[in-house]
Amino acid sequence: MSARHLDPTGERHGGMPTWAWGTAPAGLATRDQLRRRGLRPARGQQVVAQLEWASSKARRSGGIRTSNLYRLDEAVPVGPFTPGRARGLAAAMRVRRTCPTCRTEQAYCISTRLGECASCVAGPNPEVDR
Repeated sequence: MSARHLDPTGERHGGMPTWAWGTAPAGLATRDQLRRRGLRPARGQQVVAQLEWASSKARRSGGIRTSNLYRLDEAVPVGPFTPGRARGLAAAMRVRRTCPTCRTEQAYCISTRLGECASCVAGPNPEVDR
């Protein structure tokens, strides 16, 4: 645990109480921890604190990552997975699998870095196009 990440009063973090990874008090949880319990933050529920830790993945933010903490006693159960949600998820995944260049649906999600399917990225194949 690093003392630079520990600020329970929020004095150094603009009033936001901050704990180092693994030191948050009982009764607070991240979104992932809430989800594992079948809960989610209630509509309008405020972030009450944050976790902060050093990470090599966070190059843009100076090597520091944060995660919001919510009160467990204010969290509400996650809603049921309805047929409408299933249709919405299927439509969103179909969009992610459709190449914007050739408009074909692939068996995989199109890379956001490349922006098109593998066939379009590779370009025309002179061996096949004869």
